[in-house]
Amino acid sequence: MRHKKLGRQFGRNTSHRRAMFRALAANLVLHERIETTEAKAKELRRVVERLITRAVRLGSAGQTPNDQLSTADKARRTATKRQIGAFLQRFATKTSKDGESTQVDLQEKVLVDLAARYKDRPGGYTRIIKLGRRRGDNAPMTFIELVGSPVSVDAPAKKADEVEAA
Repeated sequence: MRHKKLGRQFGRNTSHRRAMFRALAANLVLHERIETTEAKAKELRRVVERLITRAVRLGSAGQTPNDQLSTADKARRTATKRQIGAFLQRFATKTSKDGESTQVDLQEKVLVDLAARYKDRPGGYTRIIKLGRRRGDNAPMTFIELVGSPVSVDAPAKKADEVEAA
């Protein structure tokens, strides 16, 4: 029995599981919406919401330039940045549709952008949207996205019959 054993194992050892969630978390912060299996999305939600909560609890010290902070706030910001950096990689490359690639500082994005976006929100920073089953192995697939992100799931397209009738 698995009494008091929190989290899914995914048939992986600890280091592999941690690496998988580090990569998923980095991609979620970078793109703000990713497609994955339902079980991975539910576990990823726990990981990402903890990272964002750490940044939100930092408060205004996260958005203030470092030279304008007091010594205590500099220490708090550094400690929070190290805690986030212990799980989230520093940089990631985002490729746009036209082929341009830009380097994004993921830790600063969490500390500045996401913390500012969710400063008045008491939790629940992610949303899981069920998509259906994957064709190959029938695994339940989902989108996991950050709430209030500019990237959102498009409404279902109208069928040709409905468009002509309107």
